[in-house]
Amino acid sequence: MAAQRTLGPRQPMHITQIKETCLYVSDLERTHAFYAELLGFPLLSIVAGRHVFFQAGSSVLLCFLPEATKADLVLPPHYAHGHQHLAFEVLPPEYEITKQDLVAKGINIIHEHEWPNGFHSCYFLDPDQHVLEIVQTGMWRD
Repeated sequence: MAAQRTLGPRQPMHITQIKETCLYVSDLERTHAFYAELLGFPLLSIVAGRHVFFQAGSSVLLCFLPEATKADLVLPPHYAHGHQHLAFEVLPPEYEITKQDLVAKGINIIHEHEWPNGFHSCYFLDPDQHVLEIVQTGMWRD
């Protein structure tokens, strides 16, 4: 039986944020129309048959066709299938305005939630049925 090596207390990584988030989509044009034209996210990059990238606050939203990244020979393959979830953060005074803006653009709010800490969030779907959420800054003890 091999002896286990004991390391000292683990030091946490000093992460400042999650910089990129990926969604895997089925139609890049439809994804571009939803995120750039409807939600107003600035476009960073689009490569036909592969991806469309957006600026989302100080983060980047990467939207890939899963089969393109699955077959990538330069970068490690990465892909997913199914309905994914991510949350976009807004300042508390902007929450109701943002929610009303979504509704005015024809986006259906599928659920609203009041959390035990008094913060609110609302959920809606993108064209690939990914569950998107609007949360208020401070909800996760910023």
